[in-house]
Amino acid sequence: MNLRIELKGGAMTASMRGELDHHTAGEMREQIDSTAKKVRPQKLILDFKEVPFMDSSGIGLILGRVRTAALWGGHVTVRGLSPQLRKMAELSGISALAVLEDAGKGAKT
Repeated sequence: MNLRIELKGGAMTASMRGELDHHTAGEMREQIDSTAKKVRPQKLILDFKEVPFMDSSGIGLILGRVRTAALWGGHVTVRGLSPQLRKMAELSGISALAVLEDAGKGAKT
């Protein structure tokens, strides 16, 4: 799994690539948290555009970042979920805690 982190205008974007499962989620969490705790972004964007598969570890990754961002008054936006991953996120209740954004349109749901 690859991770690219970008900082721009008070926002931090973590773009992930590859499968997100219990083998990759721990390292991903550590890298995102390490940067986020230093910069305390108002908006943390988790970009799943290049993630073809995730298991419950991916849901845990999102929920944990929502909790972490709330500590300093930030919020989380989840971008680029495939239809299958979006359905998983909606069923898990993430849509009540974070903004689910369509990658191409920038539309929020």
